Amino acid sequence: MTNSLLTTRQGAVITVTMNRPDQLNILGEPGDGDAFRKVFEDINKDRTIKCVIFTGAGRAFSAGGNVKDMRDRENLFAGSEADIADNYRNNVHEIVRSIWHCAVPVIAAVNGPAVGLGHDVSGLCDIRLAGQSAKFGSTFLKIGLIPGDGGSWILPQNVGASRAAEMLYTARIIDAQTALSWGLVSEVYPDEELLAAAEEMAAKIISQPTAALRATKKLLRSAKTPELDAALEMAAVEQAKLHVTDDHLEAVTAFIEKRPPQFSDS
Repeated sequence: MTNSLLTTRQGAVITVTMNRPDQLNILGEPGDGDAFRKVFEDINKDRTIKCVIFTGAGRAFSAGGNVKDMRDRENLFAGSEADIADNYRNNVHEIVRSIWHCAVPVIAAVNGPAVGLGHDVSGLCDIRLAGQSAKFGSTFLKIGLIPGDGGSWILPQNVGASRAAEMLYTARIIDAQTALSWGLVSEVYPDEELLAAAEEMAAKIISQPTAALRATKKLLRSAKTPELDAALEMAAVEQAKLHVTDDHLEAVTAFIEKRPPQFSDS
């Protein structure tokens, strides 16, 4: 457990909570990759844990990456193209792999906006439940980037190729009911009932035998894992190129200043 990632245990269910509520649970901060890896490695080793509930503290699931750091080219986004690509591999991709390779079912309880990296980590979970206030968006192009977290691989599997292309190309943000109709989430609940609904779902899951449960999870993941690794590597390289462009700097500056961006169209 770290301050930015909290865990609570109730029987065979562990709840993992992103805990930066004052920053809408941004991800990719220094140490996040290590924190996720440690938490999920511990889960995988403990065969008395049979299900994970994954959620965010406060009014957001996760707003994704730190846009101010993008503008200022600090932390994850500092250095040369090679440095940034390594930063993605060692931080963002560790978050992604940790969730994807979790040995037990993961339920995302999406309790508010899930945008950018926040949207894609929700998409890595086996089951997604949404509160009424949840919103989902792959808004990378809006700030001059691509899904550097493997989202171009994750999203089409969850909503199909056409819907994924629409969300990525237009940076459209959809509400919970639209997400339900598109199959991105299984159910929508009043916000105040979301966590209880996730716990009820978890209770059904943990009634299954441990070995068979873990084997079923492994089978559901096994055919796709090599493709994810290839997608992550491509994402690291291409994203690093974009982080050093003038158009990206203009996009994040305009976003922070709440004005339309003026791109060079280069």
